[in-house]
Amino acid sequence: MTYEDTITALADPTRRDIIDRLRSGPLAVGAIADGMPISRPAVSQHLRVLSDAGLLTVTPSGNRRLYAIAPDGVDELRRYLDTLWDDALAAFGRAAAEKAKESSK
Repeated sequence: MTYEDTITALADPTRRDIIDRLRSGPLAVGAIADGMPISRPAVSQHLRVLSDAGLLTVTPSGNRRLYAIAPDGVDELRRYLDTLWDDALAAFGRAAAEKAKESSK
């Protein structure tokens, strides 16, 4: 999966809510949907998008499927954000050097 897939999947607030619900551990779809303002089938559709983006793992447990955050699901996004951070730090370094050069004149 690419970082664009991750960003697209996480752009939806319902999907971010699902990810937040899974931060404490794996859950079945019924537990994830509990208290959400959308239907359980709609939650299942969002789970599919998150799974297809590589953000979730799905483990069968009896007649249920447990969803969990994929440990490596955001690696591509993290690498992309790291490059942005590196660029920002480099730009800051150049600006600081320029400012120091102007101050010494």
